Amino acid sequence: MHEFAILRDLVLLLAAALPIVLLFQRLNLPTVVGFLSTGIVIGPHGLGLISQTADVESLAEIGLVLLLFVVGLELSFRELARMGRVIVWAGTLQVGLTAALGTALAVLFGADTAEAVFLGFLVVHSSTAIVLKVFSDRGEVDAPHGRLASGILLIQDLSLVPMVLLTRVLAPGEAASWSTVLLVMAKAAAAVALLVVAARLLMPALLRRIVGLRSRELFTGAVVLCCLGTAWLASQFGLSLALGALLAGLVISESEYSHQVVADMVPFRDTFNSVFFISVGMLVRVDVLWAHLPLLLGGAVALMAFKALVTAACILPVYRSLRVVGTTALSLAQVGELAFVLAQFALPSGLLSAERFEIVVTLAVVTMVATPFVMAVAGPLSAALERRLRRDGGAPTAPAAAPRSTVLIAGYGLNGRHLAEVLKETGLAYTILDLNPDRVAAARVRGESVVFGDATRPAVLEQAGVAAAQVIVVAISDPVATRRIVALARGANRDASIIVRTRAVAEIDELRALGATEVIPEEYETSVEIFARVLRRLRVPRNVIALQVDLVRRAGYGMLRGLQLPRQTLDQLDHILAVTTTETFLVRDAAPAAGLSIRALALRKETGVTIIAVVRGGTPTTNPPPEFVISAGDILVLLGNHAQLDHALRVLGAERDGDEDPA
Repeated sequence: MHEFAILRDLVLLLAAALPIVLLFQRLNLPTVVGFLSTGIVIGPHGLGLISQTADVESLAEIGLVLLLFVVGLELSFRELARMGRVIVWAGTLQVGLTAALGTALAVLFGADTAEAVFLGFLVVHSSTAIVLKVFSDRGEVDAPHGRLASGILLIQDLSLVPMVLLTRVLAPGEAASWSTVLLVMAKAAAAVALLVVAARLLMPALLRRIVGLRSRELFTGAVVLCCLGTAWLASQFGLSLALGALLAGLVISESEYSHQVVADMVPFRDTFNSVFFISVGMLVRVDVLWAHLPLLLGGAVALMAFKALVTAACILPVYRSLRVVGTTALSLAQVGELAFVLAQFALPSGLLSAERFEIVVTLAVVTMVATPFVMAVAGPLSAALERRLRRDGGAPTAPAAAPRSTVLIAGYGLNGRHLAEVLKETGLAYTILDLNPDRVAAARVRGESVVFGDATRPAVLEQAGVAAAQVIVVAISDPVATRRIVALARGANRDASIIVRTRAVAEIDELRALGATEVIPEEYETSVEIFARVLRRLRVPRNVIALQVDLVRRAGYGMLRGLQLPRQTLDQLDHILAVTTTETFLVRDAAPAAGLSIRALALRKETGVTIIAVVRGGTPTTNPPPEFVISAGDILVLLGNHAQLDHALRVLGAERDGDEDPA
């Protein structure tokens, strides 16, 4: 009856998870936190609804394999290169420094060298699932702190591979000499290389063949085979199942089918991942948590403070904005799900004792549960700290002479760069203000007038010449920073036109109240462009379309209103345009029209056809006047229905002997 025991556990697990996760969604909290809380409540150390966790842990192992497979799919070396060298170096420094300092602190608190190194590995990883979910809900994934956090998370995920390999060397019973370490690393690297080469040679050809069969079932089956098969092969080489799945995902991530693979695997991943996170919650000893609550909470706070300070130290020299640095550092202060991967791998080998394993799991879960609340106050807290430090530090240093520019562009992303190119072509002066060091360096290479700094700081805006600008364009992806920049810019320059780009329509009223002259929401501009193109396809006159667009924008992107065209009118227009066509006629030397004016030719009066243009010597004359004299060699552009055009061609002498009447 083993199968029914698994079924019973799954029913209990899902029945308990649904209301808890629903509650967390209503509270606008990540579902991962809901799953962890579910595990704590129903686990053997909570209400005890599930006392034997072996079956659940088996399903969780599958969830872990699928989790790391999709993590590998979403990792991309091309994406890593696109993020820029600054983020790559900052992420690499954060991983190395966190691991080193974590190891040193563990030794200080009495851990032996091998265990201390492993504990240093554990505290490196932050929760990709929670951090990106919160940033996505707040529309801050493309904000400076969102891009910076995403880049560091990517580096952390990639660091899992060498950490898993080194964990084998650290296990008790292994000789930890440098020669042994190098030998194990070489064997593991050879195994990884063999798996990657085999997968790269076989999988693209296999997927290409299966895609050609147009069978969704076969495609999904092949992907699952690749994931589980590579994980199993990795275990045969002495590596972990999770590492094999991560490698499989990395291999497929560079293929042309990666997006479809992600789409097919996400339902499997989400289902089993919920089991994985619930199983992690089951490991939390509620009795121990309550008995040592102050100590564990203090430890969680100390751990988050440690990670935040290390992260801030790594990125502060590059991003000299406490708001961006503080928000990023506090967002990455928790211990993430990949730490559980390492912990579960180390527990059977004896590298981590059962007692310390429970402490690590409890601290990690507490930090993950606290993350949404910490991220909610990270931005305001960092901005307040920045303002306090500026006050305590006395008056800011005198800025350089402000450039006298017609336009100040805050943000040198895609929109800002295109605007700068247009302004350069038209000869208008402009200054660029951006916080991204890579963008600033690229702009300076192009010879742009650019200022590096955080536009939410008054001194930086003053240095960029906000007081002298006629137009101020705010084209950044951070909604909180956008509101502050608009308020500061309006306070520094009462007469300038402030044009703001935002993602959401809901931001319009608040930005206008803060002083924005025009607000351009991307999501609504896209819809405006769509309906304008639809109306054009339906033969609606362009002036009516322009009026509708203008009314929508003037009403603050309210409901569409204004002129209405009856369906009968649209049908008539469609019929008229369908039966109307154009024709061209070359006037020869002996043609009757040569030497006559358009009035004298009287073509419209006789045939109903209008001469809408005359091409002479390659130069068109549109809507020629009645006095226009037609010459030999002219090309007449005629407008009318088919019968009228046939008649006009006969009048003009186009009919040749022996030709049939085209009508």
